[in-house]
Amino acid sequence: MPAPSFFSPVLASTNMIEVFLRCDPAGQVITVGLGIFSVIAWTIMFQKHYELKRLSSYNRSFESHLRDQKSLLELPESFRSKRAIPYADLFADAVEAYWRAAAIGKEKGIDSTRARLEHAENALQRALSRQTMRYEASMVFLATIVTGAPFLGMLGTLWGVMEAFSAVAVQDSATIKTLAPGVSAALLTAIAGLVVAIPSVFGYNFLLGKSKEMVSELENYASSLADRIELESK
Repeated sequence: MPAPSFFSPVLASTNMIEVFLRCDPAGQVITVGLGIFSVIAWTIMFQKHYELKRLSSYNRSFESHLRDQKSLLELPESFRSKRAIPYADLFADAVEAYWRAAAIGKEKGIDSTRARLEHAENALQRALSRQTMRYEASMVFLATIVTGAPFLGMLGTLWGVMEAFSAVAVQDSATIKTLAPGVSAALLTAIAGLVVAIPSVFGYNFLLGKSKEMVSELENYASSLADRIELESK
């Protein structure tokens, strides 16, 4: 009598466990390692998704608030203390560099609007690079998992197949029945590698596209901020 469909996942899980137990130590280590990489990859993807979503919301809110202000250069210190927001970080660096250049210029008697604007633009570029690295943090590790997981799976499979054929070679007769358990165990690592790599590559491409979009928005904001500071300094 066939087992009810309700128990099918349990039976499938049991079969996978049996296949895992038939693996040689090298295959088991690779499979467990791939399982750990899978957990790490999913953790990175979820954390990065929510981080980018949160930062995007903060940026929009700060930009909207800043747009309502008549003068950027005369805003209070509270506007420059929100360094956790990328847009606020760029704003704070640009304004602080502008007034720092003004103070130094007055001390030396060579104060000029051009020097102030150059210092503000340089500060914007540094802040832009810093925030771009923040957007792309953890992506390199995720890309490494995407690239490396299939190769680890292939390594485990080839190793397992070699072990299976070596075991059959010392027997008097070789049949598919004696060869199948070793080969099925070897293929487990290939499956594990694909299970890790396939979701990771979709997640990586989605997050990479989102981070590039946010970097473009950041560059546009920096350009707009530089233009507004220049207009106000005239």
